[in-house]
Formats: sequence, C-alpha cells, structure tokens
Amino acid sequence: MSYIVLARKYRPKNFAEMVGQGHVVQALGNALTTQRLHHAYLFTGTRGVGKTTVSRILAKSLNCVGPDGNGGITATPCGVCQACTDIDSGRFVDYTELDAASNRGVDEVQALLEQAVYKPVQGRFKVFMIDEVHMLTNTAFNAMLKTLEEPPEYLKFVLATTDPQKVPVTVLSRCLQFNLRPMAPETVLEHLTQVLAQENVAAEPQALRLLARAARGSMRDALSLTDQAIAFGGGQLQEATVRQMLGAVDRSHVFALIDALAHSDGAQVVQTVDTLRFNGFSAASTLEEMTGVLQRMAVAQNVPALAAADSTDPEAQEVARLAQILPADETQLLYSLCLHGRGELGLAPDEYAALTMVLLRLLAFKPGRVAPAQPVGDAVEKKSLKPAPEPARSAPPQPAPVAAMASRAAEPSAPTPAPEPARPPEPMLAPVAGEPQPSPELPVVSALPAVVNAPAAALPAVVSAEEADFWFDTVMDLVRRELVAALVRELALQSQLLAREGNTWRLVVDRDTLNQPGTRDRLQTALAAAGHAVTLVVNTGPVADSPARRLAAQAAARQNEAEAAMAGDPFVLQLMREFGGKIVPGSVRPL
Repeated sequence: MSYIVLARKYRPKNFAEMVGQGHVVQALGNALTTQRLHHAYLFTGTRGVGKTTVSRILAKSLNCVGPDGNGGITATPCGVCQACTDIDSGRFVDYTELDAASNRGVDEVQALLEQAVYKPVQGRFKVFMIDEVHMLTNTAFNAMLKTLEEPPEYLKFVLATTDPQKVPVTVLSRCLQFNLRPMAPETVLEHLTQVLAQENVAAEPQALRLLARAARGSMRDALSLTDQAIAFGGGQLQEATVRQMLGAVDRSHVFALIDALAHSDGAQVVQTVDTLRFNGFSAASTLEEMTGVLQRMAVAQNVPALAAADSTDPEAQEVARLAQILPADETQLLYSLCLHGRGELGLAPDEYAALTMVLLRLLAFKPGRVAPAQPVGDAVEKKSLKPAPEPARSAPPQPAPVAAMASRAAEPSAPTPAPEPARPPEPMLAPVAGEPQPSPELPVVSALPAVVNAPAAALPAVVSAEEADFWFDTVMDLVRRELVAALVRELALQSQLLAREGNTWRLVVDRDTLNQPGTRDRLQTALAAAGHAVTLVVNTGPVADSPARRLAAQAAARQNEAEAAMAGDPFVLQLMREFGGKIVPGSVRPL
C-alpha cells in the first residue's frame, strides 16, 4: 500500500478533531444543532488552516444518516455511513468542489450552476464548494449572484479564499463569513507531539519547536515539514538535523549577539556575524530569530509571571538572563531595528555587512549614550564663527584641567594619572559683546554636566588613580564572591568611583538605565556584605575609568598577544609559506 502523507492521513474527519479553530467550530456546531442553517458560507484564512477541511465536515454534517441510516442533520457526523465515507474519499455525487484558480471563467461557473436545478441524488443537500473564490472573473461573480442570493432549499454554497479583499462586496453580503486564524506555535507543537506519538517516531522537543515556528501558523505546512524532517533524519527528529534541514540559525548565535550588544561589545558582534557567514546561515533568518527572542525578553521584563510559566522550554533560562542584563528600552529599540533591518538586507551588496550595520546601530543610538567631548581647539574655532548667543543661553568656558578631563572620558580606559596642582581657571575664549563673562571663583566641575545631582562643591576636580584601583579591586571581589548579579553587577562594572568621603562613596555611571534606585540599593547591600558599610551616591555622567573598561583593555591586550604569538610561530609561518595558508581574522583566541 502506498504511503499517505501526514497532512492527508491526519486531516480532521469531524469538528472535534479540528485544532486551533474553536470559534468556527462552536458557531457551526450550534447552527447545526439548532438547524438554523444559512445557504452560503465564506471561510477565509491563510494556507493550511483548515478551510477545505471545514467545508467537507460541514457537508458530512448536512448529509450524515448515522450508522443505522436513520440519522438527521448533526454536528457530529458518524464517519461510517455511505455519505460520510463517500465525501471523505471524494466520490459523493452531491458534493462538488470547484478550484477557481484553474476554473475562473463564466463558462465554468455557469456549468456548475446548471446542476443547481436538479435535486440531490444521494444526500439530503447539494453542496457546492468553490475554493480560492477570489480568483473568479467579474463576469463569473455576476453570473452566480442571483443563485447565491436565492438558491433552492436543498443547495448550500461554501466559498473559501485566502484573500477576501478581492471578493466583491455583493458576494460578501450574501454569505456568513468565518475567519480561520493562523495557529500559535504552541498549538502546532502540541498537535505534532500527538501525531508523532501515534506514528511511533522519536522526536526531540526542541526539534518540534523548530518545526512549529517554521510552519508560521499552518498546520498543513507543519505536517509537511515533519514528513520531510523524518525522511531527512532517517526516521528520527533531532534538533541538529531539523535545524540543518530548515537552514535555521542556531539560537546560541542569537543569544551571543544579544549578549554582546547588552555589553556594548562591538568586536564580539562582528565576530559572531563572521561565524554566521562561515556557516552559511541566512542574515534574514538571523534577524527573524532575534525578533522572536527579543519579544520573549520584552514579555519577561514586563510580565515576569507570564514568562516564568513556560518551564518546559530549555531556552527560557537564557532568555530570562538576557532580559535582566539588557534594559527594557534597549530591548524595544533593538526589536525595532531588527524588524526594519530585514528590509535593508536586499539593498546592500553584502547581506552580512548589512546585518552588521543593523546590529551596530544599537550601539550608536543607545539611550543615554554620552557623546564624545569636543576638542577645545575646534570649540574655539566654531565659537568665533557663530553670532553671539543670547545671555540666558550662554555657557561659561571650560577651564583647562576640566577640558582635559572631558577629553580623556572619550579615550580608552587607562589608569588615571595623579592630578596636578589646581590652577586658577583661565578663560579660553575672547570676550563676546553682550555675553556675560564667567567668574574666576567658579568651581572646577563644569566639565561634568551630567553629574549635577550632587552639590558642585562636593565633587572632586580630578579623580585619582588610587580611587580607580580601589574600586576595581572591590568590584572584582564582589563578582568573585557572587554578591552581585544581573543589573547590579552591570552597575558596579560600568561605574567609576569619584571619591570616598567617610561613609559616603560617590559613583558616576554613563547610562540612566543603570542608575535606578532599586539597583543602587542592592549594590549598597552587596558592599555591606563585603565589609563596606557605606552610603552610595550615584550620578549620571561620562566615565573615564571603570572596571568594565579595564577588563576590556586587559582582554584586548591578551588578544593582541595571542595574535602576535600566532603570527610569529615558526610552524604557522612555514604553513603560510609552503601552502599559501592564511590566518582567518577573528579565529585566534587567547588561552
């Protein structure tokens, strides 16, 4: 006996077997039970959601006579009588299916309507089912309007379409319309699990999740993909083989990209994209997978109880971790960038270069990003070319030590040198007529415009390297002892210690999303547990020397050493010389 594909073998035979269309099943079931039957039905929806299946079940319900031959119209057709079996096998003379995609002219419709004058031969009702009805010509629609409005009492029309906007309103007004919805991945996953259990096919849960997502709401597509995956995997469904068949991006790469973006690690982003290129994964598929993960992260950030309910998903823990380290506003921004970035891939000559640009765009437009300080020389030149501003909008010039400190804030982190003795501030610009002049008694703190939450006199003019070293050691101790995690750890790593004044420590961080009351309180509690019972005062402003910057500098130094060692290795040089080999950029990793 020839093999029957899963999509046909497990086509629902009655309303109870229908999956994901409860609203349609309930309406039709109640109408059949009370026998309040309309003469024309229109089923709409995307491919593979059950339009033709519902039509056949409705035809069986109208013509079923029951196992004993004495039954009437019912919402639960027996499936064993002559009418039910003939409709399932396509031999029922009173049930006619017309494919409007290939029979769209007025002649075909008139030939169908000519049969309407004859009463049913076998069944209780004649049922005309027209699939893809929107493909009919205007003349064909006009030819069927009168019969569709006032058919004989023994005739029922069932129309199906994937594009109801193309059906004339004169037809829509004569039908009861039911919209069959695309099915959720969870619904598809549950049905696939039941089908494979009946087929005795071993399947990994994550493989079924991939198939459920790839079906995009179509149960027929899900079963067809499952058939293909069984053949591809030699009778088994494993995640690796299904992912290879679908060409889907491994979620580990997606998690690595989001983690790198959360830590503002552009080098890791570029390296992961190079890995995707090497493995041949689609850039569009990468962005699609990222939008799915980001949507789950947004749910975890805003509705934690709902996100924690799905404990069967092995990816749930990683999604929850990323939801903690990536702020909610950046999650929304990255989701929008990925969603709109898919349209840019086809415009670029290299889709992976376009993917890199889409992802790096988040780093350029991160909320609360501090712009690099402008060099003093450029400021003088631009100031001399602009007209004098109004007195209320003018700003005092920066003293030399402060301008130097603002410039160092944009450079890579390095131990801050010991401060020079403070000098009286000198104006850097020539006086402009009508502009108030700065007072020499101004404190030397105007280079930190974002750090204004604390009194100006309390902020130090220059942060010493001793404070930076002390804060680095303290934060590393908190991390080693696992006293900080998630956002609290990020606040500690991304902040800079400005001063210790008794039991008060003053910090500065460059992102408002990290400077939240709850995060500050948890960091203060962690410090107390480590033996530092202090009060934290955290402001927002430019950071010149933070533990995160030092760790990044150390990692970069180790990477440079590893690349230099590889480039100077005699064996590597011999391979390159004799076989024309080369070192793939980004493939060298320090031990």
